[in-house]
Amino acid sequence: MALHFERSEYADRLARLTEKMRAEKLDALLLFAQESMYWLTGYDTFGYCFFQTLVVKADGTMTLLTRSADLRQARQTSIIENVIVWVDRVNADPTLDLKNLLSDMDLLGAKIGVEYDTHGMTGRVARLLDNQLSTFGQISDASYLVSALRLVKNPAEVAYARRAAELADDALDAALPLIKAGGDEAEILAAMQGAIFLGGGDYPANEFIIGSGADALLCRYKAGRRKLDATDQLTLEWAGTAAHYHAAMMRTIMVGEPSFRHRELYKACLETIQAIEGVLRPGHTFGDVFDTHARILDERGLSRHRLNACGYSLGARFSPSWMEHQMFHVGNPQEILPDMTLFVHMIIMDSDSGAAMTLGHTYLTTGADPQPLSRHGLDLILR
Repeated sequence: MALHFERSEYADRLARLTEKMRAEKLDALLLFAQESMYWLTGYDTFGYCFFQTLVVKADGTMTLLTRSADLRQARQTSIIENVIVWVDRVNADPTLDLKNLLSDMDLLGAKIGVEYDTHGMTGRVARLLDNQLSTFGQISDASYLVSALRLVKNPAEVAYARRAAELADDALDAALPLIKAGGDEAEILAAMQGAIFLGGGDYPANEFIIGSGADALLCRYKAGRRKLDATDQLTLEWAGTAAHYHAAMMRTIMVGEPSFRHRELYKACLETIQAIEGVLRPGHTFGDVFDTHARILDERGLSRHRLNACGYSLGARFSPSWMEHQMFHVGNPQEILPDMTLFVHMIIMDSDSGAAMTLGHTYLTTGADPQPLSRHGLDLILR
């Protein structure tokens, strides 16, 4: 069985979840987020692109409802013992199968929480689910119940995060010799992802970002490659991944002599991330981190060029995003606690001058100073 944690760890997670469910007065919880199922049971699949849900009762009973293609996947990768298969057919409505399952589990009239805010729950599924369960029981949104439990990492999870960070560093090391005048983005990208695979890592939960020239100002992956000019800018955002745990990094690398504007933006990024290290600790909130970011960059006249978030929590995630729910944005009251893995990024995209500058890596929080998980420093990289 391909489990990444001891069975005692999964038992502890289930106990924490059911304790929280009882506190929320939930008789059952319908998990649709793949990362929730993975965290709780080890279940590892991309089958969440179809209908599936893990039913968790407050007494710790668990039943997975999924398609036939994932029956063996669940058997091989998880501790789930009870798997029910709904049958693919014309006009299939698996939410009816779910209602029948909930009835068999003696949950008629029960208080049932649902993970709505996840890529494993499409709008169509939500409508079908609500239609089937509106008179079955008391349904509530419990999208963030498991997500909150996953925020603080235990030692075994921290070990995977550290390994992911080593792989992210390896990816940068593989890329640097290829970043030069005439360098091919395709070769750079292949070297980075290849280094992670060679190190035993996984696919990331979303594509690496790579863009040079005008595309260095983009914050998302896009199709198409180019070769680097003698004077150029290359923005990279990537993550090492180990057992689905992510450690992200971000850099804008200069080819040739950087402009005065590039050096000015880099200085702003560095000063801001250093200031954030002073608040990335217990006693502060995620909102405090963003406020520090906004204050420093706005004081430098960069309010039009910065983003409205400057990072987020990382952990075990599945496509299409390695970002967890909790982000550094204005007003976020989430407290910073020890043993969180948090990605802090500075992103300044100056469309007026055409200059891009980014800087970021993943930290492990402690009772005091945060620990950067990368072995690379925050110096401006010149090629």
